[in-house]
Amino acid sequence: MAHTTVYVGYTVPQLLKGASRIFPSHSALGVLRHSSFYYCTVNGTIKSKRKMDHLERTANNFRQEVITQAKVCGITNESETVKRLRLAIANKDFTFKAGQWVDFFIPGVSVVGGFSICSSPGLLEREGILELAVKHTVHPPAHWIHTECTLDSEVALRVGADLHGYQEGKGNGHKLGTVKLYYSAKNTSELLFKKNILGLMNTFPGKITCCFHVTQQRSQICKELQPHVTEGRISEKDLEKHVSNNTSWYICGPPPMIESISKLLSNIGVPGNRVFFEKWW
Repeated sequence: MAHTTVYVGYTVPQLLKGASRIFPSHSALGVLRHSSFYYCTVNGTIKSKRKMDHLERTANNFRQEVITQAKVCGITNESETVKRLRLAIANKDFTFKAGQWVDFFIPGVSVVGGFSICSSPGLLEREGILELAVKHTVHPPAHWIHTECTLDSEVALRVGADLHGYQEGKGNGHKLGTVKLYYSAKNTSELLFKKNILGLMNTFPGKITCCFHVTQQRSQICKELQPHVTEGRISEKDLEKHVSNNTSWYICGPPPMIESISKLLSNIGVPGNRVFFEKWW
């Protein structure tokens, strides 16, 4: 029986990172980051702890030994609040798997950043380029990227991930069937990578589908997006049609959103061990 995966999220879609688990022949996209997924509790509650810095939070996660110098070779405004950085990687031994993050070292900034990689390993192999999408916050590394980073700025990177779960799952013959992405943002300009998602939908018709949700849209929605956009938040009615024993659920977003969606899934009968979320701090 075909297996269905439902992604529910707010920003950088995990669909882009995990597409090769649906189509393994595409080596450019690989393994989802298991270290950032957590089982939801039965009642959907997520306990808050004191705010920790990136290195402290991820101290027990695996890291590659390779630290590479990188130079900023491109800066793009993905939205009013998110910048995409293109980084030329100096060390040819630097590699990563789709879904991993990087420790981001900035000269003169004592705080180390932790950012998810939004490009594929294939881009690094072909062009020596890695991309990050960073939302503007007051956190020093993100603030530096939005206010001081320029072309040719030099930084250093180290890949981090917990591959234990991935190793446990190797060789089990598990294959994903179809993917449904529910992607919510304030308005269409904040739907990052929407063109990439539309491209995947066109490339793999029926295998990958997406419903964009906008909650504060003020302008007219362009024709390209109109068939796929729903105004309003992701609802119980949207998700209950996908409930089955063969469906896995992945949630990505800020803590209040994760808690709300996990409670919603519990209400419609989704068992907690089928629900994972990417935790934002």
